[in-house]
Amino acid sequence: MGDFLGAVTAFPTVAFTFALVVVAVYWLLVLLGGGHFHGARGGHHGHGHGHSQGHGGAGGRHGHGGLQKVLGLGGVPITVAVSLVVAFAWFSALSGRVVFGGGHGGVLLPAALVGGWAGARVLAWPLGRLMPAPAPPPSRRDFVGLGCVIRTGRVGPDFGQAEVRAADGSSAVVQVRQSLDDAAGPGGVLRAGASALIYDYDDTGEYFWVMPAVPASG
Repeated sequence: MGDFLGAVTAFPTVAFTFALVVVAVYWLLVLLGGGHFHGARGGHHGHGHGHSQGHGGAGGRHGHGGLQKVLGLGGVPITVAVSLVVAFAWFSALSGRVVFGGGHGGVLLPAALVGGWAGARVLAWPLGRLMPAPAPPPSRRDFVGLGCVIRTGRVGPDFGQAEVRAADGSSAVVQVRQSLDDAAGPGGVLRAGASALIYDYDDTGEYFWVMPAVPASG
């Protein structure tokens, strides 16, 4: 036991021992519900709708997503990849310390890092296949088919805003337009407070086409 503790607290293993303790505490907090599981597969994180001029864009990308792919660790959350590297690096350093003794620390440290990367890469692929596919990033087209409430005095082919509530409960004020044909049809011109239906999105103008909502039948 004393030899084991000595190897664990000696260089270079000690460098990874502290990191391994941090990793263990992190996963313990995750299991207890006090931590957050970061880094969904594919690099997308978070989901939200814009609250001023439309729906949230393509979702933020983590800067480390490209690095993970370069290192062959893509397909798993960044926290899993880091944890695997730390665990395998710690084991490699400990094994090297036991086999070669304490006189090769300068060589064992980079060797342990390589061992950590190699071990993590071997497990990243099968683990990645077990991970649930990430939810698609939010799109403005998610609003098409939803009802909205007009917030400007009028809506025409060149002006208008409306408030729409997404399926997740969030709301946004978006740019809307009403064609002249719709304005001349049943329901007439849409005005403030009127209920409307979003039926299309214009990618070039970044606005939604709306029409008067059909009243619910009693």
